[in-house]
Amino acid sequence: MAFRILTVCTGNICRSPLAEQLLRARLAPLGIAVESAGVSALVGVGMPDPARAIASQLGVTDADTHVARQVTVDMVRSADLVLAMAREHRRTLVELTPAATRKTFTIRELANIAAGITDDELRDEVGNETGDDALRAAVGLAAALRGVVTPPRSPDELDVVDPYRQPTEIYQKSAGQLAPAVDAVAAFVHRANRS
Repeated sequence: MAFRILTVCTGNICRSPLAEQLLRARLAPLGIAVESAGVSALVGVGMPDPARAIASQLGVTDADTHVARQVTVDMVRSADLVLAMAREHRRTLVELTPAATRKTFTIRELANIAAGITDDELRDEVGNETGDDALRAAVGLAAALRGVVTPPRSPDELDVVDPYRQPTEIYQKSAGQLAPAVDAVAAFVHRANRS
């Protein structure tokens, strides 16, 4: 079964769809399935205009096709990596599916942990595993290092700010937090795939 990533925010119309679209583009060569949902989804609603505009600026070509959906236990269970946009979402997901604790991170949390993992550590953890099994081993390594890698100065730095119904500057701030985290997570996945 293909490695699956689930991105989650509140309404599934701003942060998690942008993360989904950016990750899908960056991980396309690996054949990874990426999808998104919301813990209080505005089911059936598309991305608001400011979110679509920022997605377009970041090179996303399918933002117009996004339709919000509610996260389910099955979605969380079937994902190999769950990326919440904020700590509140991670908490909700773990309460929904306690077994998902080791594979659920905020996206900025995983970006921070991944930055502290050396290629040697990753190679040692992945061992002889290849493909999707190597990626699952890398997620396990990141989970084991949660709390070991130096955290950011403020816990707020683990969250991506919610731009919904906010001025354009907040959409830009949100994307400015999200895009680098997506890049770091994508780089980590590519590193694990090569280990």
